[in-house]
Amino acid sequence: MASSTAGSRPARLPRVVAASLIGTTIEWYDYFLYGTAAALVFGKVFFPESDPLTGTLLSFLTYAIGFAARPLGALVFGHYGDRIGRKRLLVLSLLLMGGATTLIGCLPTYSSVGVAAPVLLTVLRLVQGFALGGEWGGAVLLVSEHGDARRRGFWASWPQGGAPAGNLLAAGVLSLLTGVLSDSAFLSWGWRIPFLLSALLVGVGLWIRLSVDESPLFKEALARSEARKAAQQAEEQPPLVAVMRHHWRDVLVAMGARMAENISYYVLTTFVLAYAVTHVGLPKQTALNAVLIASAIQFALIPLFGALSDRVGRKPVYLVGAVGVGVWAFVFFGMVDTRSFTSMVVAITVGLVFHSAMYAPQAAFFSELFATRMRYSGASIGAQFASVAAGAPAPLIATALLKGYGSATPIAVYVAIASLITVLAMLAARETRHRDLAEVTAEAPAEAGADTGLAAHNAA
Repeated sequence: MASSTAGSRPARLPRVVAASLIGTTIEWYDYFLYGTAAALVFGKVFFPESDPLTGTLLSFLTYAIGFAARPLGALVFGHYGDRIGRKRLLVLSLLLMGGATTLIGCLPTYSSVGVAAPVLLTVLRLVQGFALGGEWGGAVLLVSEHGDARRRGFWASWPQGGAPAGNLLAAGVLSLLTGVLSDSAFLSWGWRIPFLLSALLVGVGLWIRLSVDESPLFKEALARSEARKAAQQAEEQPPLVAVMRHHWRDVLVAMGARMAENISYYVLTTFVLAYAVTHVGLPKQTALNAVLIASAIQFALIPLFGALSDRVGRKPVYLVGAVGVGVWAFVFFGMVDTRSFTSMVVAITVGLVFHSAMYAPQAAFFSELFATRMRYSGASIGAQFASVAAGAPAPLIATALLKGYGSATPIAVYVAIASLITVLAMLAARETRHRDLAEVTAEAPAEAGADTGLAAHNAA
C-alpha cells in the first residue's frame, strides 16, 4: 500500500511544505508576538501599578497560562486529526489562533476597564495555546507523511522553520514600530498594529492550506481501518488509548527531548528581551534587532540540520544541540551583560545554533516514533505536555530567579539541568532515521516498526 502513492508524492511535496511552513509561520507569529509584547509592553499596559520587574513577571504569568491549554489542544486536535485527517484540523487551528490574536489587538487596557483587561487578555491567551497545541503535530505530520523516507529529516524540518520565521516576523514588526513611533505612541496604540495584522495573515494562510491534499499515509491507514471494522465489526481504540497502550515509552522520550529545546528557546528569545531592557538597560529596539538577526540565521540553519540528521541520524544531531545549549547558557548572559550589540547578537545566535540542532530533527524524530492512526495524538501529546513543564514557566522562572538572586547564574543552571534531562532521554531513545512510516502500525508498535524499517534498509 505504501508504494502506491510513493511515486506521486514528490510532485506535490513542495506545495505541502510551503503550506505547512507558511501556516506555522503565521501561527508562531501570533504566538511569539504575545511573548515579545509580554516582555516589552504588557507589563505597562495591563499591570501598570506594579514596579517594572514585577509587571514583567505578571505579564509572563499570562504568557505561561497559554501553555496550560496546549495539552488540551493536543488531545482534542490529536484525537480528531487521527480520526478525520490532518488538513481539516490545521485549518481550524489557524482560524482559532488568528481570531484570538486579532482580538488581543482590540482589547481595552487596564486604565480603561481595570482588572477586566488582564482577565480578557488571559482568556485569549488560552485560546492561542489551545490552537497551537493542535497546530504543531498536524503541520509536521502532513509533510512527514507526504515526503520520501531518505530525506524526511530535511523536508520535515521546514515546518519547524515557522518558529524562527514567526519570531522574525513578530520581532521585525515590533522593531519597526518602536523605531518610528515615540514611546508614548507605541504604548498608547502602536502595539496593537501587529496583532491586528494577524487577520490579513490568516487569510493568506487559509488560502494556501486549503489548496493541499490530505496525507496519503493517513488515507491508506484510514482505508485499512475501515476495512478491518467492516470485516470484524470491531470498534477501533480511541487514539489516546492506543498511544498510551502502544507508545507510552515514546511519549516519555518525546517529553524528555523537549525539555532543553523548549526551555532554552524561550530563554534565548523571550526572556532575553526583558533581561536586556529591564536588567541591563539596553533600548527595546536594540534587543529586538538582536533577536531579529539571530532568528534570520536560525531560519537558514534549520533545514541544514534536518538534512544532517538524514545522514548521521536524529540522535547524534539532537545530542550535540542538547549538550551545547547547556554549556552555552553559562556564557550567554555574560555576553549580554557587556551591553554590546554585537556580543548580544553573537550570544543569541550561537544559542539558537544549538537549539536548531535539536529543533530541526525533532519533527521527523517525533513522527517516526508513532503509528499512523495515532501519530497526530502521540506527537502532539509528547510535544505539548512537555511544554507545560518546559516552555510555559521558562520566562517566569528565569524572571523569578533574576528577581530573587540578582544574577543570571541560577538561570544558566536551570537551562543546564534541562539539557541533562534531554541528554538522558535521547540516550534512552532508539535511532529512528530508517523507519518506514507506512510500516509502523498499531499492531506493530514503534519498537517493532524500527526493526522492520532498519531491516528493510539493510537489505536494500
